Amino acid sequence: MKNRFSGKRIMAITVVSSTLLMPVAANAGLADIITLITTITSTLQDGIGTVLGGIQTLNTTANNFRQQVLFPVTLINQAKAFVGKIRTQFSTPAGEIHAIETSSATLVNPQQFESLLRHGQSGTLAQLQPAFDKLYTPVPLLNDAPPADRNLMDVDDAMAVGSLKIAIISDQTTEQMLSVADGIEQQAAAAAPGSAPMLTAQAQVANLQNQAMLQRMLAAELRQEATRLAHYNTLRKRSAEATKQLRDHMQQILSRP
Repeated sequence: MKNRFSGKRIMAITVVSSTLLMPVAANAGLADIITLITTITSTLQDGIGTVLGGIQTLNTTANNFRQQVLFPVTLINQAKAFVGKIRTQFSTPAGEIHAIETSSATLVNPQQFESLLRHGQSGTLAQLQPAFDKLYTPVPLLNDAPPADRNLMDVDDAMAVGSLKIAIISDQTTEQMLSVADGIEQQAAAAAPGSAPMLTAQAQVANLQNQAMLQRMLAAELRQEATRLAHYNTLRKRSAEATKQLRDHMQQILSRP
């Protein structure tokens, strides 16, 4: 800043001196020229120089205020170092835990089904229903089971497959949220002063997305529980109907002469 002001001062002296000296160069003596230059220099140093010095002082004060009060460099560097330390301490164990193989099925159909569930890729949802039918068998044909039983089997299978699909989507979303969280950590470790509100907003958006997926999982669980209760209630109804039919048959038998 000081060198810039000095350069401007020298340029101003040169321009003013050239302008003033041109008309008098022919008639003025060397002493007059030196006196004129001295006067111009004194004016720039005492008048304009004081103003420029005040501006420079003001800029220095503003920079110190930003670096020491608004965005304290020492505290920002401490926060960055803390984030880097936490990442170094926990990233490796977290990666090792995430890489643990949990698949345990040993037969062909169970292995295929388990693989679809654990990969967490929404692109494999179309393969889930065939794999489900292979493992749990499809709904019996019309002449192989009573209509009421076929209805219960069908709705139970539909709720089960629907919940499994949502679980797969949830696993995929979890992987995306982990990637977002890792990116936010990396940005926080190298963030510039003043960028904290933007990182906070990004984290809040990711948190809202995660909450929405949790609500979706909760809704799927509630649907599954409601279907299970309806299934049990249907069995009770059928039991009551069978009891009524048995009572009617017994009354008919006992009423015979």
